[in-house]
Amino acid sequence: MDDKTIVELYFDRNEAAITETDKKYGRYCHYIALNILASEQDSEECVNDTYLAAWNAIPPHKPQRLSTFLGKLTRNISLSRYRRDHAEKRVPATELILEEALELIPDGGDSSSDSEAISLALSEFLGTLTKRQRIIFLRRYYYMCGISEIADSLSLSESNVKTILSRIRKSLRAYLEKEGISI
Repeated sequence: MDDKTIVELYFDRNEAAITETDKKYGRYCHYIALNILASEQDSEECVNDTYLAAWNAIPPHKPQRLSTFLGKLTRNISLSRYRRDHAEKRVPATELILEEALELIPDGGDSSSDSEAISLALSEFLGTLTKRQRIIFLRRYYYMCGISEIADSLSLSESNVKTILSRIRKSLRAYLEKEGISI
């Protein structure tokens, strides 16, 4: 079933929307949640919470790309769950990725106009990267994949992936500063 039809099911408040969403995007959402939480059970719960959040958001929201909308919901729900569950303890893999990502987030971006400017600058920056660099960046900082997983999937060495990520972070920092966004 295509995305437009699924969204129409949500607007009709037809429960088949959840079933069709799960058929088409269940594995995708589970992949995102599992990379963040590293727990099958927690991931399944977050995916179910994603479906509930989609049910509550559609309508009035009409996503242009259902996959992106669901991925963002899953990621945000999973990160909230991760923060809640790990407030006292640290899990090294996810913590390392979050620390790397926090180095890239500008200070003081609290207002929606600041967030929009940062988002626009990040989109423009990603457009300057090669396809392989974009894939590596997004798999690491959006999907929270491990270095070895990224290296294996792209037939690269782990040190090569680390080097590419380091260069991208350095380039992004310089790009944001050039755009007047301080980190």
